[in-house]
Amino acid sequence: MTQMPTAEPIANADTAFRRHGEGDRAIVFVHGFLDDQHVWDEVIAELETPGVERVQIDLPGCGERASASGPFTYERYAADVGAVVDGLEMPFVIVGQSMGAAIAELVAAARPERALGLVLLTPVPLAGTRLPDEAIEPFRSLGGDRQAQRAVREQLSVGLSEAALERLVEIGLAMRSEVVRAMAECWNSGLADAPERSEYAGPVLIVRGADDGFVTEEHVAASVSARFPSATTVTVERAGHWPHAEQPADVVAHLDDFLTSTVDARSQGWRQAFASKSAEEFEKAFADDVVLEASVLYRPIEGRDRVKQAMGIASGIYDSLVFTHEASNGARTYVEWEATACGLTMNGVTVLTKNESGQIVGARIHHRPLGAALRFSAELRERATGVIDPLESLGEHLP
Repeated sequence: MTQMPTAEPIANADTAFRRHGEGDRAIVFVHGFLDDQHVWDEVIAELETPGVERVQIDLPGCGERASASGPFTYERYAADVGAVVDGLEMPFVIVGQSMGAAIAELVAAARPERALGLVLLTPVPLAGTRLPDEAIEPFRSLGGDRQAQRAVREQLSVGLSEAALERLVEIGLAMRSEVVRAMAECWNSGLADAPERSEYAGPVLIVRGADDGFVTEEHVAASVSARFPSATTVTVERAGHWPHAEQPADVVAHLDDFLTSTVDARSQGWRQAFASKSAEEFEKAFADDVVLEASVLYRPIEGRDRVKQAMGIASGIYDSLVFTHEASNGARTYVEWEATACGLTMNGVTVLTKNESGQIVGARIHHRPLGAALRFSAELRERATGVIDPLESLGEHLP
């Protein structure tokens, strides 16, 4: 039986969000200009990645919040969506379309410890499109004009069915004229003092429609993707400015792939350090006050310098190491692994705890079986002698 979505309010606000399914992480959808939360219905229904809660929200002045008062600015939108994300109390991927992409970026950048990834669908730049008055005025004047709204939708799309087109027009017509004008002004003017480089450093997926005459390939390359340190751009064929309504199955495929990859991203620095077996690589992932605990240690090791040395030595003992499963809950990531070391096979679970900056503040490594753990402990003590002091904290085990 399909689980019915639930609607939950934000305390002391007119904001409510709709939740679908259950999971230890969420994907949050932010709609764009002239739209409301229901433009995501088909995408949400078709997502297949397990363990992910799907969340949709109406921006002020749109959908169920059509009567909301202003201001209709990026700061207001980001505050509202941010309140929803904070109410979820779990790691999240956030998806924004058109002007919703700018809102999604602001929300993710303000929460780097929980933002697993950012998806920008046919995005307008955070700094605005900066169209001249004669070009932006037709967009400002769309409120209440069925013929004009239909013409814009038809001009900027290639894959909308008649039913989908009519549904989008009806959504846009429900918006007050003053809201339409303010929203158009918002995405055209952009965020004041928008940074040249995005403040979000996590994984980014950019999705554009192959036939989108508004957000072109050149536009994405020059004004969007170049702002992120790690961005991948994909193109949806037979789609214009609303790929999620024109080709929802294709958009879902890209989202499912991205959701799967963001699980691995939570422990990427840890994995890279093990691959290189380098103390310096571990150092990049650790906070100054990191604490290492392990079943092969007599007591915890504290501080970045000592922990990186210990991990550099320990990683060199493994002949092979494969990470098999991963899950996240809040600031914690749980990684299962299988390995060979000292001629023995072992497996275990590592629990990584990160701070708000994404650095590891706690690592707890559980080895099994006992015989392999004891042999590993003895080898660690031998290799650490003369390198890490005091020696009593390393490789010590009960007789």
